[in-house]
Formats: sequence, structure tokens, C-alpha cells
Amino acid sequence: MTGSGKILVIRFSAMGDVAMTAPVLREFTRNYPEIEFLVVSRAMFKPFFENIPNLIFYPFEPKKKHKGLLGLVRLFITLRKQHITAVADLHNNLRSKVLSFLFFLTGIKIATLDKGRNEKKQLTRKKDKLLRPLKLTVVRYAEVFNALGYPFELKNQLTSPLAEPLNAEAFSFIPYPKTKKWIGVSPFAQHQQKVYPLQKMEIVLMALAGSGHQLFIFGGSEAEKEIACQWEQKHANITSAVKKLNLEDELKLISNLDIMLSMDSSGMHLASLKNIPVVSVWGATHPYAGFLGYGQSEKNAVQIDLYCRPCSVYGNRPCYRGDFACMNNLSESNVIQTVLNKLSDA
Repeated sequence: MTGSGKILVIRFSAMGDVAMTAPVLREFTRNYPEIEFLVVSRAMFKPFFENIPNLIFYPFEPKKKHKGLLGLVRLFITLRKQHITAVADLHNNLRSKVLSFLFFLTGIKIATLDKGRNEKKQLTRKKDKLLRPLKLTVVRYAEVFNALGYPFELKNQLTSPLAEPLNAEAFSFIPYPKTKKWIGVSPFAQHQQKVYPLQKMEIVLMALAGSGHQLFIFGGSEAEKEIACQWEQKHANITSAVKKLNLEDELKLISNLDIMLSMDSSGMHLASLKNIPVVSVWGATHPYAGFLGYGQSEKNAVQIDLYCRPCSVYGNRPCYRGDFACMNNLSESNVIQTVLNKLSDA
């Protein structure tokens, strides 16, 4: 399809899933520079889409003016004034379906994300598990645009990172200028089954800091802030960035990293936005489910083989074995050595 147009892109949440849309849209614009985007997502995610050509961001407010069915109708009326020519539903939940259907009623072409639910059930079930790599989520996103008539081959490759300048006022807690290798660490996740046990993570952190590298801890909650502060006090090469930066500045700091150590969580996807290589740690979940970060390599995914893995797509199910072996049996030396090996290549 050629010519001009404006595609409404719907991806309301969660943070990592929203972050994964940005590199796909950036690749799309290289193939179709004349097409505009109107991205609807939560206001806090706007920094993900900075510097993407022909893109307008519209904040979704589910607890205020866009709450409930009437709120979605109100959102539709507002967006319709933007002369939308197609709708890409990259969320495929009840809210996005309602909004898409309203545009469909006006004759606008829509395409919806195929989440591959049946394949993922086969991947995570206890009996007759089919352990096979499924499509990457970023590829599924690209297929939505293909269905709208805009085919392109997703390269899914990191480019050379561009370190952004760090404002002295916002980054006063940073040991600057940079004289060591910088390692970002995103050790937390929304679901506990995706978190490397904190006592094991502390051993990893102390080893990496003791090797002469500067570590930055990323997180979001007050509880995570307290944990990060405790680690910070145990070694001069560990600095907590938790709740010290807004998202825009956090991305700037990430752009200056040499590598990120992350769980299967948003930290991996934020690093991908800034073309930073990631060593990822996987427990209840698995890269085969398709949530490996854009441009990241499965070679840098630290995990162990167990008959029960993966037991969950999102890590939101308790361990049915009761021993959390997927993380407890994953050695600290494995994580440390993978980071050091990748760091030597960075």
C-alpha cells in the first residue's frame, strides 16, 4: 500500500509491552515514511516514542475521562477528529476491542494482534508440553501492520547505542564522568516467579561491583527502593536509581550503559529502546513465549532446563513444585560469567 494515511495504534499497557511497540513503529517509518501514527497509551509511556517521525501521542486516562464504556465512546469521538485511516490494535483486550469496533462501524479498516494463546497454553501446560520457540511479540506487532496492507520485514536488530548527555542537576547522584564500565541491573518484576532470589542477586551484584564495574539499580516501588538502598550501602560501586528519576531521565541513564542485567521484565525492553545489550534471567517464564526484548539474543538468556519450564507466560502462577527450582538452582556464577563475557564484547 502506498500514499498517505494515519494509523491509530492502540497499546494501553503494560510497560514492557508498550515499550516493545516503539522499535516496531520506528522500523515501520523507515519503510513507509509518508504514514503518520497516532499512538494511544498511558501518559507515563510517552517517552518511549520520542524521536519517531510522524508520530503523535495521545494519553489514555482509564481512571478519569476514559473510564468505562462511556469513556471509551468519548475517546472514540476525540480520536475520530484526527482523520484516522486504519486501526492497529496491538493490545487485543476488551477496551481496545471496543474502541476498534467503533472505528469499524465507521468503515475504518482494523487489524488486531494475535496473541497466540493456544500455542502458549501448549508451551506452559504440565502434560504433553510442546517446548518450541513461538513468534516474538515484536513480530506479532509487525504482522498487524501487514494485515492492514503495510508489509515489511522486521530486522529485529540493535543498532549502535547513542549515549545521551546527563543533566548535572537531575543526575547529581551519578559518579560522573564515566571512568568504568556501567552495568544496569533491573532485578525486580511484577510477578515474583520472574525474580531471581534477592539473596542470590546480592551475591551477583557484589561480584560484579568487586570486579571494578559501576552498577546502577533500577526499580519502581518503595519496597524496591529500600532493597536497592541496602545494596548501595554495601559497595561503593553500586548506585540506586530507584525513584530518583522520571522515566525520560531513566532512559537517558540507560543509554549510557554498557550492558543491562534484567529479569524477564520491563528493564529488558527499556534497554532495547536505547540499543543496549541485555543479559536476561528467566525462571518460570521462557524466551520461547516470545517476550525476549527487541534485538536481544537468546544466547544471553540465563536459564536452566527443567521439565516444568515454562509453567507460565507472564510469571503470575505459583510454583506447583513448591521449590522454585528454576531460579533457586540457577547458579550465581552462571549469571556473573554471562554478564562478564557479554561485557567484554560490548
